[in-house]
Amino acid sequence: MEELKNYGHQHPLLMLNEEQLIGNGNGVVDCSRCGEKVSAPCFSCVERCGSYLHKTCAEAPLELNHPFHRHHPLLLLHNPPYTSDTRCVCDFCDETCEKFIYHCSCGLDFHIKCALFSFNIAERNLKELEHVALEDPSFSSKNDGGNLGKCFVCWEPLAMYTYFSLDCGFNLHKKCAELPPKMGHVCHRKHPLLLQFNSERLSCKICQVTRRGGFVYGCSPCKFAIHIECASLFPDIEDKSHQHQFTLFWRQIPNICDACGTKGHHVAYTCGTCSIMVHKKCISLPRIIQHAWHNHRVFHKYFIHNEYFESLNCIWCHEVVDTEHGSYFCADCNVIFHVNCALKEKDWYCIVSQEDEDDKSLDIPVNSITEVLERNDAGEATVIEYFKHKHYLMLSDNIREHGDKCCDGCLLLISTKFYHCSRCDFFLHKSCAELPKMRLIPNHICRGTQFSGLKSIILTSDCMFRCDACWCVSNGFSYKCNECGSHVCLRCITLQYAVKIPGHKHRLFFYYGYEGQCSACGTDFDGAFGCKDCNFHLCPNCVMRPTRVRHKCDKHLLALTYDKINDYAKYHYCDICEEKRDPKHWFYYCETCDTSAHVGCILGKYPFVKLGSTYNEGDHPHPLIFVKKFPYYPECVKCGGPCEDLSLECAEIGCTYIAHWKC
Repeated sequence: MEELKNYGHQHPLLMLNEEQLIGNGNGVVDCSRCGEKVSAPCFSCVERCGSYLHKTCAEAPLELNHPFHRHHPLLLLHNPPYTSDTRCVCDFCDETCEKFIYHCSCGLDFHIKCALFSFNIAERNLKELEHVALEDPSFSSKNDGGNLGKCFVCWEPLAMYTYFSLDCGFNLHKKCAELPPKMGHVCHRKHPLLLQFNSERLSCKICQVTRRGGFVYGCSPCKFAIHIECASLFPDIEDKSHQHQFTLFWRQIPNICDACGTKGHHVAYTCGTCSIMVHKKCISLPRIIQHAWHNHRVFHKYFIHNEYFESLNCIWCHEVVDTEHGSYFCADCNVIFHVNCALKEKDWYCIVSQEDEDDKSLDIPVNSITEVLERNDAGEATVIEYFKHKHYLMLSDNIREHGDKCCDGCLLLISTKFYHCSRCDFFLHKSCAELPKMRLIPNHICRGTQFSGLKSIILTSDCMFRCDACWCVSNGFSYKCNECGSHVCLRCITLQYAVKIPGHKHRLFFYYGYEGQCSACGTDFDGAFGCKDCNFHLCPNCVMRPTRVRHKCDKHLLALTYDKINDYAKYHYCDICEEKRDPKHWFYYCETCDTSAHVGCILGKYPFVKLGSTYNEGDHPHPLIFVKKFPYYPECVKCGGPCEDLSLECAEIGCTYIAHWKC
């Protein structure tokens, strides 16, 4: 045993070989600096306090001048220099750093082993890797199921490449271990490019992608960086969605990418036959996607030639799309997306596979009307069979006679044209009756896992449910996922990206990333319907508020009201709870009786449950119907409390069963 200095430890340290380490009774211990398993040669505390150090960790310099980071030295710290709630992540391996890290004032952090390993690569100290055999990738892939991970230098897959696999957990291509530290490049002729850490998180000038880990060839004075794999000259690339090959064009000229319509400042790929220029990343754009904001598939188009319009507004950001450049377009509806808007949120779209490209059924949903028995002169279906009702339904627009009835689909009061049954109390808006029996949605999150692809949801009306979008309890119609049982009500599934509401003169467009307060209810929210011309924003719940409702406080219908009815402060009270109302917020109002009330007081907890409808899911032997008892409140047979809100009452004559809906 050789006694040496303590390397910052409070006691002297002894060097152990493998035999001494095993004989010391500590065959499996962790290094006190890097936290990895200790292997000989290593150092052990003479006082047997449990401290062990790898030889390389013990001899690690307190200050490291790293060739891949020439501006500042890396300082060895005992703990990360951050607050306790800030996670420190190694900029080489992307794993958490907990203690003994190399830190730079510019924000770079490295494990000891990562800093020293990359230092050896930078200094061309390949002798440090000689203890590792050069492995055959075909042999390794068999033992690893073909998943060999990624190279720690270029972050490209290791499969099909010769690579080093170190005991300390690093993998890299042989070609990456032998990268030149400096290179000239036609894309940046002013200065040589140096192999370095991307400490400034610069995006690659070739592919425009920003990565956290890995090395780049960069020029710090010019803020210029290129990924390792992008630095080499590429052969022509064939894109399956384009009939010709793309050729790399190295000239640094400003351009507009013909695939996505955004600026490009450096190299691009060109198709001489079609005279188009595209980013490298845009060569592999999906040709067809199914987006959650549109019922049909949308196709990627380089140019749209249409004599009826020069440009359209993107339905995601609502800004003009230049149709002379790439976009995603539905020719049936003239719906258009900017490319980057369509692909911005991965949960909102899925790629249509080549096998499904010619499947026209994806664009033609099956109507819920089973059969049309009669039509009028305008071609409208006036008598129909509906797949969720046993009797014929007739078309009507007689709001005066049926205006206090609710649509059994969306549970809103009947408005415009509707179908009704002459034999029972069943009503459907014409728009609700024409909804498809099945809808396809992209990337449905089912049972805690994201489904990548199209998912079918089925129109149903056979149960009480809570909508997964607005969280309202309802017994109307919904679209249901048969796999996980989740429901979406008709109000949410038919909500458009652009709406026109009474009380505001402009159309409102949905902005996914907007954060602020709702102009109608004052609550904070993420994602809003906003007016492009006014400072006016609504949360989705307020957009879907019923415009007319019936309530026991008034014999007339109450209207959702947007303006101040009376400016005197003493009139700003709710006639139900007798509390003050905020005059800036919406309320329900009866002009005949001068009744005004909070939205919440009028709608209550269960605004979308149809009273008088049958409930078939309980254990009571007779049919139960939904009621709200007034003016007296009978006792609940379950809990004994008064039935003041939504309750279930037995429809059988002579049976006095009544219970809270919750019970």
